[in-house]
Amino acid sequence: MATRGSRSEKVKRIFQQFDTNRDGGLNRDEMAALVVAVNPRVKFSDEQINAILDEVFRTYGEFIDGEKGLTYDGLLRTYDDGAGDVDRDFDALGLELNFDENKGASIVSEASSSSIADERVIESQTKQRMAAWAVSPHHGIVFDDTWKLVDDLEILLKRLKAKQAKDAKFRNDNFDAYSDAGWSRELGASAELSEKRVYWEESGPDYALFVKELGALRSRADGARSREEAFDGHMAIGRVLYEHQLFKEALICFKRSCELQPMDVRPHFRAGNCLYVLGKSKEAKEEFLLALESAEAGGNQWGYLLPQIYVNLGIALEGEGMVLSACEYYREAAILCPTHYRALKLLGSALFGVGEYRAAVKALEEAIFMKPDYADAHCDLASALHGMGEDERAIEVFQKAIDLKPGHVDALYNLGGLYMDLGRFQRASEMYTRVLAVWPNHWRAQLNKAVSLLGAGETEEAKKALKEALKMTNRVELHDAIYHLKQLQKKKVKTNGGTNGEAAFVIMDPSKFKTVGEKTTLRQDLGNALQIRAFQRLTRLNRCEVDLLKKEMNETDVPVSYSGSGGPQKSIRKPNLEEVLRKLLNFLKPETFQGAVKAINEKILSVLDETGSGRVDLGMFYAVLAPLCSGPPDKRKRIAFDALLWRPVNEGGSHIRKVDAVQYIKLLRAIF
Repeated sequence: MATRGSRSEKVKRIFQQFDTNRDGGLNRDEMAALVVAVNPRVKFSDEQINAILDEVFRTYGEFIDGEKGLTYDGLLRTYDDGAGDVDRDFDALGLELNFDENKGASIVSEASSSSIADERVIESQTKQRMAAWAVSPHHGIVFDDTWKLVDDLEILLKRLKAKQAKDAKFRNDNFDAYSDAGWSRELGASAELSEKRVYWEESGPDYALFVKELGALRSRADGARSREEAFDGHMAIGRVLYEHQLFKEALICFKRSCELQPMDVRPHFRAGNCLYVLGKSKEAKEEFLLALESAEAGGNQWGYLLPQIYVNLGIALEGEGMVLSACEYYREAAILCPTHYRALKLLGSALFGVGEYRAAVKALEEAIFMKPDYADAHCDLASALHGMGEDERAIEVFQKAIDLKPGHVDALYNLGGLYMDLGRFQRASEMYTRVLAVWPNHWRAQLNKAVSLLGAGETEEAKKALKEALKMTNRVELHDAIYHLKQLQKKKVKTNGGTNGEAAFVIMDPSKFKTVGEKTTLRQDLGNALQIRAFQRLTRLNRCEVDLLKKEMNETDVPVSYSGSGGPQKSIRKPNLEEVLRKLLNFLKPETFQGAVKAINEKILSVLDETGSGRVDLGMFYAVLAPLCSGPPDKRKRIAFDALLWRPVNEGGSHIRKVDAVQYIKLLRAIF
């Protein structure tokens, strides 16, 4: 990741390259030339160019200087908001940095002394070595005394890091191998966390002393001459702590900033980021919603931040398993900022997560169109293609992701799974071996390697791989695999003339079967019953009391709308329906709930929403769901009937129309 100094310098060089009339702004013609130049492989139409320019000049109106056009600060902001990749654009233009101008930025950071006062450097040097946010006109440091707080905090951090490194307590883990979450950790792409995750030892006396001294800095911030200066101090302290990945301490500062200026978007946004990193998705969601509320109330002042808030809110919702709801916010981000390739990637990944593969492919292809070297987007695109059955193309795209990022664990692991599905067991075992080279304790990869070796006929190697997996974990999946392996090792059952590849079978004594009557269930009906039972287990609806459906019908006030056919309906959007399902299945963990929603979306909602409007007849949905829930059969039938009566066309009566009954039966047949 480029340093802020080199990053801003790159943006300046790009700006100077296209400011042909040297008036300090990029007018529409100059901006059009920039857009075309940094996308050499894209053939833009005049309409596309005009649409892009309209969006840029509207979104960044505060940075437009009359007829001159977009200022340098405006161009920098577009990159900070994730609208482009500055490193990629700089390379595409074939520009070079003037390193002589940057020498001052790299000289200043090594002062050390025993006292904080002696270690403080002068303000001009401090501003040179600080990260981007510190000098940003919208998110940076405003008051001079805040710079002193930041200097003192940097010294405290340097001391703590030195002591923990000396005691071998401070460690970095390289996360380059894994898929990027894609979320906006800061108010712009430039300030994301580094590739290395830092772990601080919080139990020792060194850390306790640091926390005590940090408390003194917070007290100094609280003692400022005004609320604005106190806010500035706490925000700056929080930002520094966040960049050093001290998230718990940073959260305290951002929460205090929220108290000082409740309607400011920034502290809510950053508190949400901290909470998400700390694994508290629900609390993060609440903070992002507060940030969104403040941004919408603030008018144009915070308009350019909305895409970032939408993205992070979507990711927090995914952390709760609410993927359909997350899709809505990713869409909003992509609409507000059409060049936000991360939003498109996240949208595609979320759509894949709920089984909407075609829509996922479209979004992911758009993300790759904007950023061709986006390895994570290639990985998820390949998975979506595999879901659609386009396996050979999926293999090519997985390989592209691996070419872009050779240690990409997700791509290697998923490609191994694809090879397993295709019966190419040797290739699958090779992929899992590569996963284990990057992530040695990946027990799922170790288990799948054993299964793929078994499929390839390498029984002894499979045994060794299983033993290695057992050293990593004691999960039930491993014991199931071992049992299966033992069964295969037993003496083979005598074949009954099974030739030409036919499987061996066992002849059972008829006396072992109890005959109830001459009548038997049709094979197709039996198959359907087994599939319905499997669907119940997958969605956990068999653990949902059917009375909860009746309670939802009684307590939920759904406005009546009119469908395309003109009939009144109590229809509901899919994200709102997901909230209803969350109440019904509140006992599920987020990842299990996500799987349940995917199954329900693929099997039920896809049939109920045949027009693709994104809305579902809620009464009909309850009626379809009722037979699948737990409870006596008579009660489930009664609640299915009540759900049909609850629909506006039958409401208030005691009978349902024949046409509705026929439609219901047809839907059940189509679904099950």
